[in-house]
Amino acid sequence: MGGQKFQYDESGGTFFYFLLSFLALLLIPSTYYWWPRKEVEDPQKDEKDCHCEGCSKKKVILKTNEPWKGTKQLFKKLLIISGWLVLGLLAYKVSQFDYEYANFDPYEILGIPLGSSKSEVKKAYKQLSLVLHPDKKTGDEKAFMKLTKAYLALTDDEARKNWEKYGNPDGPGAMSFGIALPSWIVEKENSVWVLGLYALVFMVALPTVVGIWWYRSIRYTGDQVLLDTSQMYYYFFHKTPSMALKRVIMILGASLEFEKQYNSEIVERPTDNVEIPQLMRQIYNLGEKNREKPLCYRYSIKARVLIHAHLSRLPLNPLTLDKDRMYIVKKCPYLIQEMVNCVSGLIMLAYARRIPRLPSIETIENCMKLCPMMVQALWEFKSPLLQLPHVKEEHLKYFINKKRYVKTIQQLVQLKSEDRRNILRFLNDEEYEDVMKVVGKMPLIDFQVRSEVIDDEASTVYTAGAIVTVTVTLIRRDMSTLLGDETVKEKHCALDSPELKEEDEAKSPEGETKEPVKKQPVWQKQRKAGKKSGKKQQGKKHQHNENKAQSNKKAVEEKPPASTEKEKEKQPLVPQKKTQPEGADGDDSSAADESDISDYEQDKSDDDESGGDRKESGFEDDDDWEKFQTGIKKREKILEGKSKISHSVHCPYFPEEKQEYWWVYLSDRKSRTLLTSPYHVTALVDKEEIQLKFTAPRWPGLYSFTVCLRSDSYLGFDQTQELKLDVKEAPEVPLEHPQWDMSGEEEDGRPDGEASDASEFATDEDIDSEHDQE
Repeated sequence: MGGQKFQYDESGGTFFYFLLSFLALLLIPSTYYWWPRKEVEDPQKDEKDCHCEGCSKKKVILKTNEPWKGTKQLFKKLLIISGWLVLGLLAYKVSQFDYEYANFDPYEILGIPLGSSKSEVKKAYKQLSLVLHPDKKTGDEKAFMKLTKAYLALTDDEARKNWEKYGNPDGPGAMSFGIALPSWIVEKENSVWVLGLYALVFMVALPTVVGIWWYRSIRYTGDQVLLDTSQMYYYFFHKTPSMALKRVIMILGASLEFEKQYNSEIVERPTDNVEIPQLMRQIYNLGEKNREKPLCYRYSIKARVLIHAHLSRLPLNPLTLDKDRMYIVKKCPYLIQEMVNCVSGLIMLAYARRIPRLPSIETIENCMKLCPMMVQALWEFKSPLLQLPHVKEEHLKYFINKKRYVKTIQQLVQLKSEDRRNILRFLNDEEYEDVMKVVGKMPLIDFQVRSEVIDDEASTVYTAGAIVTVTVTLIRRDMSTLLGDETVKEKHCALDSPELKEEDEAKSPEGETKEPVKKQPVWQKQRKAGKKSGKKQQGKKHQHNENKAQSNKKAVEEKPPASTEKEKEKQPLVPQKKTQPEGADGDDSSAADESDISDYEQDKSDDDESGGDRKESGFEDDDDWEKFQTGIKKREKILEGKSKISHSVHCPYFPEEKQEYWWVYLSDRKSRTLLTSPYHVTALVDKEEIQLKFTAPRWPGLYSFTVCLRSDSYLGFDQTQELKLDVKEAPEVPLEHPQWDMSGEEEDGRPDGEASDASEFATDEDIDSEHDQE
């Protein structure tokens, strides 16, 4: 048998194989993922959609935002089709190459039938050689060599025997391995160019591409928010633990996504120097005189002005400022979610005593409140009825009459058809139909809460310090199910404004204002009056020496030091969550997911120890087995990831399509404290189940908490559920148990303190003695 040969591809045959395989690996997945698919549109979509002025403008805006969409799809189609055509040509070329070199048939080459005599072979060879001989004008050297080889295979006995045995007149040839690269790569005169090409690709181009990708990726959090913006949020929320809504708007406007230095998509125009001051004259309480950095920068003031103009629904120049407004507004939901994550992380750090100041629940709720305001372009004090199409400020008087006062959308839906049409008499039939379309698609959430202590014998008995799991079930229905049904109780409620409540409590009967009282959790013992009066006297002395404004600021920000170790322990209860370091990009569901995954690993280890089967693990009844299976399904769903598709929101002033999202969290409304990190629900299509975990209070008693549901898309759709816990005293830890007594009769005579020499393993002497006894 011949030897083996390694050679570069001279004819290009093996290179075709390489090119064919490489192209097929690219085309098959590219065609599956990138081939433009026509979206299946609902034929009744136009009838179901709202036709108000805002929605009509939004449709035009969405189309103009993608002017090259059709061209891009056509280019993708042409590129993929061209690739498949090239793949087909390569496949044909390879098939011809295989046929020529793998199938050698001398009869076919000579053009004679099978079994022809030698004379017929010689005659055919002579005729073809006159045509194919290289000396002739019609000659072909390659074809003539193949003709000669076929003639010898049929006339020479040795050649014929080799052809019949090996398929080749020359006998068995050497095994050849072709390298699918052209031979000019290894030629000496081309070595400099080849080395230069390798250096350019692997030492310059590849590191540059990787470096650019890495530099861009490390600048953003998981929600595509700049890390510098997240750091700024941490700084301001830590600096001002109790932040009002208008200051939250200032912080939002200072986000670095609106600075051209950090975002190349930002457009700065010379006309801004004229249009922005004109717009500022129409806005009150803008805070433009604030000298804090970056709140005083030009980009921050411009973004703040446009946010205020958006919330006030002021008309803007569609060629300049309105474009900037739309860009800023569409970024706000992601930035507000990052704000919620930052404040939640600071609260967890304060509970862990990593930072001195505890952000108030009003701060995080103001951040949540701002999101539906931006989506619906409404201030918080405006009527939620303004979210309906064709309803404006001058029409609100129609919702007030002697019989009833319609304040919410649910109240409007529950009216009888005649009464509802009478209230909306300022609308024509088409406008009234638009209102009913929008109202019918709005969400009606059935909000259910259940609490238990998982992995405990008595799951409904709450002991001090136990881990309580609050399961929140959200069932979504359309508001159209309430049409004309006045028996359903009002679900939506507005959470009490803590600022107004404290102002009312701080006012004395004579109308004088007192210092706001900072409440403590219900389970925390109040300080004695003597200590409080002493601190007040110190505060008065301190006010004589310093400015009054500075002293008031310190009184709010500073926390009185604890006098004893016992008072240090009596802090607000710490939720059972993992804390995040300051400045880290926090995911809204990371704490819940980590706790669920840890529970999953614990259950899995317990299941492995018990055999992993229902019979072997010893489930006593079907309820335990169903709980076990439900827990596994929940954890599998967590590992699959979170969906971002729920239901479309009617938001004509928001420049993009918006999906319904919700926040769920547990709080203590009396002490104004947050007990669990807000869970961001992004996939509430029909039903969703969320678990919130926190640590029960350390002292026995009856406690009342509140589970809050907040919408990030609609104003006036928030809900609350009361959760009452009767906390019992924790049982004492047993110090002795009969099972722990491991002493035997053979150890009775051993002196106290002397260790036993008995081994739990068998020795060779023990085995030998057993054999002797047998």
